[in-house]
Amino acid sequence: MRITDLMIKEVMIMDLKATTKAEAIDELIASLNKSGRINDPKLFKEAIYKREEQSSTGIGGGIAMPHAKTKAVNEPTVVFAKSKAGIDFDSLDGAPAHVFFMIAAPEGAGNTHLRTLAALSKLLIDADFIEQLMNTKTPDEVTALFNDKQQDEEAEQAKKEAEKASAAKAAPVETKSKTEAETKADNSEDFVVAVTACPTGIAHTFMAEDALLKKAKEMGVNIRVETNGAEGAKNVLTEDEIRRAKGVIIAAGKKVDLDRFHGKPVLQRPVADGIRKPEELITKALKGDAPILHADAASSSSSADEEKTSIGSTLYKNLMNGISHMLPFVVGGGILLAISFLIEQAAGADSPIFQLLQTIGGGDGAFHFLIPVLAGFIAMSIGDRSALMPGMVGGLMAVNANAGFLGGLAAGFLAGYVILGLRRVFKYLPSAIDGLKSIMLYPVFGLLITGAAMYYILSPIFSWINVGLVDILNNLGTGNMVLLGVILAGMMSVDMGGPFNKAAYTFSIGVFTSSGNENGLMMAAVMAGGMVPPLAIALATTFFKNKFTEQERKSGVTNYVLGLSFITEGAIPFAAADPLRVLTSCIIGSGIAGGLTQLWGINLPAPHGGIFVAALANHALLFLLAVVIGAVVSGLILGLWKKPIEVKA
Repeated sequence: MRITDLMIKEVMIMDLKATTKAEAIDELIASLNKSGRINDPKLFKEAIYKREEQSSTGIGGGIAMPHAKTKAVNEPTVVFAKSKAGIDFDSLDGAPAHVFFMIAAPEGAGNTHLRTLAALSKLLIDADFIEQLMNTKTPDEVTALFNDKQQDEEAEQAKKEAEKASAAKAAPVETKSKTEAETKADNSEDFVVAVTACPTGIAHTFMAEDALLKKAKEMGVNIRVETNGAEGAKNVLTEDEIRRAKGVIIAAGKKVDLDRFHGKPVLQRPVADGIRKPEELITKALKGDAPILHADAASSSSSADEEKTSIGSTLYKNLMNGISHMLPFVVGGGILLAISFLIEQAAGADSPIFQLLQTIGGGDGAFHFLIPVLAGFIAMSIGDRSALMPGMVGGLMAVNANAGFLGGLAAGFLAGYVILGLRRVFKYLPSAIDGLKSIMLYPVFGLLITGAAMYYILSPIFSWINVGLVDILNNLGTGNMVLLGVILAGMMSVDMGGPFNKAAYTFSIGVFTSSGNENGLMMAAVMAGGMVPPLAIALATTFFKNKFTEQERKSGVTNYVLGLSFITEGAIPFAAADPLRVLTSCIIGSGIAGGLTQLWGINLPAPHGGIFVAALANHALLFLLAVVIGAVVSGLILGLWKKPIEVKA
């Protein structure tokens, strides 16, 4: 596959209008969306900015390569764009970016696509090639330039393969068993090894590899570079190579396996330094000018890019790791509980099937693991595998002490940071007992400290808070309950699956599990609020056809099913295209629906399922009426507010 198969002419922008980084990203995404190469602009944009949080993709030299790999991409695509004036893209060298490559890769992209993107990344190391790109005036010229360049690269590669084959024939015994790089490295004094990796494994990984290889060749240094890209690890370093290397370069924006480099000087730098500062890295590695790595430190090591992540982003990442692992237990257990309640209504509480489903899904089954799993995976996100066990035990102690979700959150963060603290303490122990740290010291001391803190301090505190919170909710007057219902349901529409949405849902789950299945008031508000946005979109596209494109009207139909199933994310593409109107109307409608559930005292003892569990509510018809009213209000506001589509002659 040629690079130009992904860099289609239809999406190229030969003169960017943007003057800021945010505007440039929006303009590039709009080109992708217009051509139908992505299906969810908002989700794709979120993935782009998530990558930017790791480190700027303005790699310097006038180049910016924003990229993401996500399910929002229909077809792998590269958007080429130019800006004559240049744009401040937070580039690593502080210079404005003039040439842009936005890479959109779908989840599960084939190896051919990934290899092609890697080839593109390597071409951008060539400054002369970038200058030629700047001088192009049409998409045809860009395409021709890339085709010529790739053809030259292929010819050069074919020449190398031919020379290698010829050498193999001349000395078969000596060369057949080893690669060319391995043969060069044999008995060399100037030999270093490197690992390159970036969060998505698409662009920077291979640019850093190529920059290191080229600079090492100029310096007369032998180097082996392992890449941890989207296809997995390639050119994996051998034990012998690691042993012989004077130093190790880790140019990475994500965690890589460092234990194998125990006892070696390891230089850990952002992947961007591999691209922009290859000579400095190689020189330091040759001199052994880097800290000696110890195995226990390796397991907790973070890349330099990760260290720059804000505290808020880190806490949110850790929290979402716990919630994402907990949700399957919520959904699986919740649906089985919902079915059990239906069976109870039909066959009574003595039904064996009712008792079976209650056991599997309820407090003795899936729901029993909610808080331990939440706590365990929060801890693991912070302190890796060593923190999983103390985190889960701490979460279980929170459950037994009736400390609820707040206690589980505290246990997770406590266990994670306890393990990080232990690593700092134990790094001063003799290296001879390194092997005992992960299998004995961390588990024993991590569990002891976390368990003691939970037993004597945190569990009692959060138990008091949890019981008090439930009592407050149980004793709220109607007016306050309505207000709380409005707020929680409205939060479900603020970001439709994002932090606000998850916070409201997690809060309602916490109340639900802490006070028993009989208290599903908050669950009713949150579920009604989450059902409104996709249903409102569906109604608006049905009754205000002239306000939406044909593609939007088709997508709108599917939102009937998504809304009824309590899948709020169905409204995201519409919110991304018109955030002000869509989000405002949906928040209003969701808030109304949530408030009505509290006004009418609706109790829904199931955490998921939408219309399929509505029959479990104490006032099933009123619950459905609240959802309908909220959806109709949102649909009307959106339909009346949105401007008609202009039909081109």
